[in-house]
Amino acid sequence: MTDVSAPGNPPFRLSMLIYDRRYRSLTFQVIVFILVMLGLWQLTMNVLQNLSLMGKNLSFGFLFQRAGYDIAQTPIPYTSNDTHFRAATVGLLNTLIVSVLGCIAATILGIIVGVSRLSKSWLFARLMTVFVEIFRNMPLLLWILIIYAIFTEILPPPAAYRGEDAAWSMILFDHVALTNRYTALPTMAMTNDPGSLDLGARITFNWATIAFVTVLITGWLVRRAIRGWAQSVQDRTGLRPTTWWINLAVMTVPSLLLIWYFGLRLVAPELTGFNFTGGLNVSNALVALWLALTLYTAAFIAEIVRAGILAVSKGQTEAAFALGLRPKRTMNLVILPQALRVIVPPLISQYLNLTKNSSLAIAVGYMDLRGTLGGTTLNQTGRELEAIVLMMLVYLVLSLIISAGMNVFNASVKLKER
Repeated sequence: MTDVSAPGNPPFRLSMLIYDRRYRSLTFQVIVFILVMLGLWQLTMNVLQNLSLMGKNLSFGFLFQRAGYDIAQTPIPYTSNDTHFRAATVGLLNTLIVSVLGCIAATILGIIVGVSRLSKSWLFARLMTVFVEIFRNMPLLLWILIIYAIFTEILPPPAAYRGEDAAWSMILFDHVALTNRYTALPTMAMTNDPGSLDLGARITFNWATIAFVTVLITGWLVRRAIRGWAQSVQDRTGLRPTTWWINLAVMTVPSLLLIWYFGLRLVAPELTGFNFTGGLNVSNALVALWLALTLYTAAFIAEIVRAGILAVSKGQTEAAFALGLRPKRTMNLVILPQALRVIVPPLISQYLNLTKNSSLAIAVGYMDLRGTLGGTTLNQTGRELEAIVLMMLVYLVLSLIISAGMNVFNASVKLKER
């Protein structure tokens, strides 16, 4: 019998970069990469040349110059004598505040509306449909302006709350006052203030806040450990131990002890002269922006939730009913956990849209990143290219962080094969 050995690999030739399928795709990728880099290089050199002709150079030194303007809502200490960098930091924090609050509120409201659209009550379901269609089919900017106009034109001045015969009364057990200038909210006060941790640059963290955050993180880790132990017991014996009371104690008892130790209490705002004092006065620009973002995004999230629920087979509901589960328990324990696999991916896009849409705050004078770095700072320094580039990078980083976090959550809820 003749032994025919397999032919060896032919020697490499340059023509194989084009005609050999093993190298062709790599060749085209390298060519496209080089062309893109050359295009970016040409664009950069053209921009620098044009700046040079205008007597400018690419510099970010303006960030450390005196800002010279005030910001109404400042989550950290800030004055007009601070630098543009600190002003941009304040704007970024304002963007994060309205974005985080908007995502939380829009998610809760969107889930409620989405589930309600599937209600057996015809009237209730139609009302939720009207909500979705109204807020989803009108521009967000228009909703921001409408809500802000309602706050400034309809609500009374702070003086309307004065005296026993006041024209307006505070709401939520006399702890919140709605005015045409701001919303007066209660604040937290402590009998035993432990002081603050000074990190420099006028950045301080109260030790009570650090203690509460530490307790919550520790409780969350202990809860995960308890859940893992309960799962191991169930896998070994087939019976899952009752752990809800342990989890409840771990998450609440340490926090209650800290509340008792520090003497935390709510301090309601009080009308002193022509303004409320003793509480937190939140500008109506922030409230209007947050409310508009919440209602607008909730309409889209509601449709995502409804589509995710409808994507779950009706057999799952029938099986749950056959086991004796009530409709509410069926929705919470059977339908929604499976619908999350359909809901989470488009939900990421809505969170990204809400964060980027917060830049419309400039329409109502709320000083976010767009209003500080991309607004007053840009106009004062004339560094439009640098300011726009920094804004683009900040929004890009925020979007990537949101996407990464939600992708991790999506991986935790996706269907896992065994």
